[in-house]
Amino acid sequence: MLFLYVEQNQNTWLEALQKWCPSLSVVTQNDAYDPEQVRWVAAWNPPPGLFAPFQQLKGVFALGAGVDAFVRRPDLADNIPLVRLLDAGMAQQMVEYILWSVLTVQRDFDTYAQLQQQQTWQVSMARSRAEMRLGVLGLGALGQSVAQQLAELGYPVQGWKRSAIDLPGVDVLTGEAGLEQVIRHSDVLISLLPNTPQTQGLLSYERLSRLPQGAVLVNVARGVQVVDEDLIRLLDDGHLRLAVLDVFYPEPLPSEHPFWAHPKVVVTPHVAAETLPYPAAEQVAESLRQLDQGETPAGLVTGREGY
Repeated sequence: MLFLYVEQNQNTWLEALQKWCPSLSVVTQNDAYDPEQVRWVAAWNPPPGLFAPFQQLKGVFALGAGVDAFVRRPDLADNIPLVRLLDAGMAQQMVEYILWSVLTVQRDFDTYAQLQQQQTWQVSMARSRAEMRLGVLGLGALGQSVAQQLAELGYPVQGWKRSAIDLPGVDVLTGEAGLEQVIRHSDVLISLLPNTPQTQGLLSYERLSRLPQGAVLVNVARGVQVVDEDLIRLLDDGHLRLAVLDVFYPEPLPSEHPFWAHPKVVVTPHVAAETLPYPAAEQVAESLRQLDQGETPAGLVTGREGY
């Protein structure tokens, strides 16, 4: 038996899992079932205590790329295999969202929107792709895809990762010195970092103030990584040109939060890359088969660091 927990599109997820896992009984919190019969859980944003009734678990599937909501929690033992999605349609969506953000400033669309409000006809000089230095923080599966595709489009791309990797077309840096270099040389800084104790509050005034004058922050990772007050301060004093934010702490973004009305902030409701149920369910089915046969799924989380 597989237990499904999602907050939206439950029927679509049920249909997808039933298609790709026909031999399993798929249940939700709305069904009558015996928790002792549950061997697998597929979930997103699991609430506290969700896993406690399931004492016969053989594996858990995170229906997204991030697993911070699944780690360091008392109701899920570290020895239970945890598998995250590697793509499921998210990578291309993420590239599109970030490319839109980059083009907004490269072609001055943010400036033209302001000029329209003023009924001012004024032409800005566009920049070429080669003039737009992009920095990608976090080179997991999504980050690598984003960085490489942007580089293939002709943008100079630097990436930062905890451990060194070879990524064609991307200058990969590591360590504190590497982080410093990426920040100092990014006209657009893109965060795709996992949510860990080390990344929480990482994008503070101290670091963001080292971005070049007129730089842009794009955060599609986790809201807790940005110190909101520091970001607003840098936008207000003109050091930063724009912030494109898809993630916040908390979510939904409270109605009284200053981001909503700030003229230099673009707010989107955590939609940069949404999991597509059918490709995701296919991945779950393959990972489940591999676990059941003693194999190692590609998305197996080998530690509990939060990614």
